[in-house]
Amino acid sequence: MKRLFAAFISVALLLWAAAAAAQGAKTIENHQNFGDYRVTYSVFNSDFISPEIARHYNLVRAADRAFVNISVSKKDGTEGVSAGVSGNATNLIQQSRNLDFQEVRDNKAVYYLAPFRFNDEENLTFNIDLVLPDGSTQQLTFRRQLHKN
Repeated sequence: MKRLFAAFISVALLLWAAAAAAQGAKTIENHQNFGDYRVTYSVFNSDFISPEIARHYNLVRAADRAFVNISVSKKDGTEGVSAGVSGNATNLIQQSRNLDFQEVRDNKAVYYLAPFRFNDEENLTFNIDLVLPDGSTQQLTFRRQLHKN
């Protein structure tokens, strides 16, 4: 009986460790630090934005449209800061499209949105050029696979 219990505990621990490792593998980075600044980034389908907000900021919602969202803040604070943001998105066959970022201010938040069209299950590499408030220039690169809702 003790051996059966020990075997059960061993299998349970092994499954728990495998699940924890798999969960860690799914983690997607969404920020990068540059000196005193933290740049947070995301990509999301345009349907995520409510119709009211889309109308207010003149944003187009459609199944084949998404947004890149970039925000810059001091590492020791929570308020957003202004920065220069430009970039492009490139697919697997090296077709590139420019990203036209629009600054959005909402209370103390400052972020930059760039709309773009995409194909279902398209893999894109985003190359973002930044001019931080201290005048330094940085480049941020990340990849995402997009799906139509």
